[in-house]
Amino acid sequence: MTGKQHIVVLGAGYAGLAAARRLAGRAGTARITVVDARAEFVERVRLHQQVAGQRLRRWNLAEVLERKGVRFVQARVTRIDAAGKRIELDGGDSVGYDVLIYALGSLADPGGVPGAAEFARSVATPEYSSWTATGGTVAVVGAGATGIELAAEIAEAEQDSRVILLSADEPGAWLSAKAVAHIRAVLEKLGVEIRADVKVVEVTADGVRLAGGEFVAAETTVWTTGFAVPDLAARAGLAVDGAGRVLTDESLRSISHPEIYAAGDSAVVAGPGERSLRMACATALPTGKYAADVVVARLRGQEPRDLRFRYVLQCISLGRRDAVVQLLHADDTPARTVLRGRLGARVKELIVRGAAAAAGLR
Repeated sequence: MTGKQHIVVLGAGYAGLAAARRLAGRAGTARITVVDARAEFVERVRLHQQVAGQRLRRWNLAEVLERKGVRFVQARVTRIDAAGKRIELDGGDSVGYDVLIYALGSLADPGGVPGAAEFARSVATPEYSSWTATGGTVAVVGAGATGIELAAEIAEAEQDSRVILLSADEPGAWLSAKAVAHIRAVLEKLGVEIRADVKVVEVTADGVRLAGGEFVAAETTVWTTGFAVPDLAARAGLAVDGAGRVLTDESLRSISHPEIYAAGDSAVVAGPGERSLRMACATALPTGKYAADVVVARLRGQEPRDLRFRYVLQCISLGRRDAVVQLLHADDTPARTVLRGRLGARVKELIVRGAAAAAGLR
């Protein structure tokens, strides 16, 4: 390894910060730069709390990274010149690299539904979570983890609001029957109206239209049905899947550009049962660390260790006093054990705090 090596981490979310922290401790004399459009880090897994009126802690990225000897550049990347090994920034500047770790994360995905992008709110990123629920009817579209947490948080904090959760499936349907039953019971106790057999086909300024023609009036509609990734990698000519995520080998190296590695939501990472790992904080942190370890090993002329990874649990908050913590089998399917109620809420809070610590924020 020589001091001439410049490692650039693109993105300062959980995956990017975990990679930068690891590199700072192990990359010797290599220069490390992190580039992100945001000046501050906000815990993405708490954005539903912010919408419900709670104040979240913010970390100054320059201060956090520079304490570790990592240079931080606040800028939006407009283009990756993969052939020239440079990233171009808004304003006309550029940053060269020897090795790039691509960790841009994900964005809200309106799914091509008419009106969703124009009229629906989101809690996918800090930029789109600056609004606050302030009464009236709130229609939450999607009963995945984000939709469940958001519906519960608003219903608990804004008791004058009417919260409707709209989905084709039962909330938490991928979890165990015990977890699903608890989620429904808590949501109903909080006053959330659950409609688990509907499909939203249009969003308007004053509500949503369902398949079949029914219109559900709402002052606020929130879209939580899925995530997309930035198109930066695809535009740069990297090999990507149909969603635009970077295709990687077993060491998280781009299969088309060997000087580029990818981690977190923007990467396709092989997981259990021949499925790629899901988009989650629980994926971002270990893959960010592993990408850094691989880069360091190869700069030293060594072969990297294999990625050892398995999901252990999935946790979903149900307001501030309840949560579901579902333990998982090695193949990411639900096990029998489920923590619920106040114990579940305490465990969930510890996990969230632990994620911030793993990213080098605490």
